[in-house]
Amino acid sequence: MTKELNPICTWCQRRALLLMFSFFLFSASLLTSDACHPADKAALLDFKNKITSDPSKLLHTWTPTTDCCKSWQGIACDTSGRVVNVSRSGLTGDDFILDTSMSGTLSPLLANISYLQLLDLSNLKDLQGHIPPEFGKLSRLTHLFLDSNKITGSIPVALRYLYKLKKLYLSDNQLSGTVPSPIFESLTLLSELGLSGNRLSGPIPSSIGKLVSLTKLDIFQNSFSGSIPESLGNLKDLEYVDFSYNQLTGKIPESIGGLSNLVLLYANHNQLSGSIPPPISGLYSLQFCRLSDNTLTGSIPASIGNLRNIQRLIFENNRLTGKLPATIGHLAGLTDIFFSNNIFTGKIPSSFGNLRNLQTLDLSRNQLSGPIPPQVAQLQRLQSLDLSFNPLGLVSIPNWFQELKVFRLLLAKTGLQGQLPQWLASSSLSTLDLSDNELTGKLPNWIGNMTNLSYLNLSKNAFHSSIPEEFKNLSLLMDLDLHSNKFSGGLKTILSKHFQDPLGRYNSIDLSYNLFGGSMEEAIGDEPSLASLVILILSHNRLEGSIPKSLGKLSGLMTLLLSHNYLSGEIPEEVLNLKSLQDFDVAGNKLSGRIPAHNATIPKTAFLGNPGLCGAPLPPCKHS
Repeated sequence: MTKELNPICTWCQRRALLLMFSFFLFSASLLTSDACHPADKAALLDFKNKITSDPSKLLHTWTPTTDCCKSWQGIACDTSGRVVNVSRSGLTGDDFILDTSMSGTLSPLLANISYLQLLDLSNLKDLQGHIPPEFGKLSRLTHLFLDSNKITGSIPVALRYLYKLKKLYLSDNQLSGTVPSPIFESLTLLSELGLSGNRLSGPIPSSIGKLVSLTKLDIFQNSFSGSIPESLGNLKDLEYVDFSYNQLTGKIPESIGGLSNLVLLYANHNQLSGSIPPPISGLYSLQFCRLSDNTLTGSIPASIGNLRNIQRLIFENNRLTGKLPATIGHLAGLTDIFFSNNIFTGKIPSSFGNLRNLQTLDLSRNQLSGPIPPQVAQLQRLQSLDLSFNPLGLVSIPNWFQELKVFRLLLAKTGLQGQLPQWLASSSLSTLDLSDNELTGKLPNWIGNMTNLSYLNLSKNAFHSSIPEEFKNLSLLMDLDLHSNKFSGGLKTILSKHFQDPLGRYNSIDLSYNLFGGSMEEAIGDEPSLASLVILILSHNRLEGSIPKSLGKLSGLMTLLLSHNYLSGEIPEEVLNLKSLQDFDVAGNKLSGRIPAHNATIPKTAFLGNPGLCGAPLPPCKHS
């Protein structure tokens, strides 16, 4: 899942505002400023001297014989000729983002530009070396952007002296070490702090509670450890906080409930424990909450029903228990619920039927029991419903399901029995997973009416007989899993289905553990529907004849499993030397002859049970 606040868009907005500010200063300097101050000019030329490559020619106007205030690109001065803005060009007049780059290191002499307010060297991709501690002398600096480079080393403690700093972005570099606590103690005007995508470690300093002006805190994807400081609750203006993809432990502090302006809270992919604190109800502005992939326990507090602005609740992959609170039904703006892979028990609350804006409901891999409340039929905006791997004891899919307009329906291992309901024929489903149930009967002819299907999983059921000819009409189908049934007949209907270019070409096919028989067509590799095939699993069937050489034309094939059939003849060299092939198995057939030389690492076990095969990795062939 991706961040709700697109970092690229955020960067674009930031650049647009800064360039407007820069343009204003630059225009003013052309009209009224004195000549560029010698100290500033010398510092900028020293910076240019330390740049080893400038393919975008960002510094081509920086020459010793011209005035840096009037002629140098990316430079803006005040009326006295002092440089106040150093920024890279990032937008043309039509607001088209330029992909710029620059190699080299940061010159410590930039610290001599004593009137500097804005330093933006972000997204140059290849600036290296350390952040000079001398930057701590830039006492007038309000904006420092060094993100999206290859800067290494630690964050210098001298940055604590940038008392006027409002925005600090060091994200997406290779910074390491701990964050010096004194920095947080003194930057009381800081409103945005971006440290994401580095190698920073150690605890989050409790002094972070001194950043009382902070609205955005992003430390995503580092190696921070320890607990989230209780002092976080002091940051009353905080709107965006992302702690995700770190190594944080301990409980979520109760003080977090005081952050009434918080819009986004991400703490996923950490090692947080304990329960979700009831004071979370104080996050009145919260729209996006992601606490997934931790070790949280306990039940969801009923007070969660007070988050009236919430849109996305993502608590999957934890150890949460208890019943789902009925108060969730109060959250009228909720669009997505991801609660999978926890230990929730009891029934799905009927109040969930009030969530009229809900688009995704994922309650899979819990211990929820049935029946499913019919009020769920009121969720007319629902696009994806996943109740898989719950002991719901459904027996049959409720008829009211046909009132839903979902595109994805996943009911694996929910106790389904009997035959497929015919109303599926008129559905618009693109994903259908009814695997691991006790469904029986033939695959109905009307399956061919489900022309929007791109993913179909009916594995681990008790379907039988051959695949109906109408199956060919599934022209958008890309992933098919029918393994562990009692299907019989040939494969042609499946492998030669129609497709709608560029969609509808198979990505994966698993037909293993069935009763499919006959031989594979020699021209199987020429089937257009198989041109993009990555996975083909036909093991444990009753297939006869030879392995078609034409399979060697499927250049993207990574997995080919044909074990435990009645295949005979030799292994085609073209197949065994597919460039992408990683997983190959023909064990337990009637193959013979020399195993062709091959580059892929294939274990001996993949060839066993074929008495006529010889050659590496089996014993060498006997010379006649």
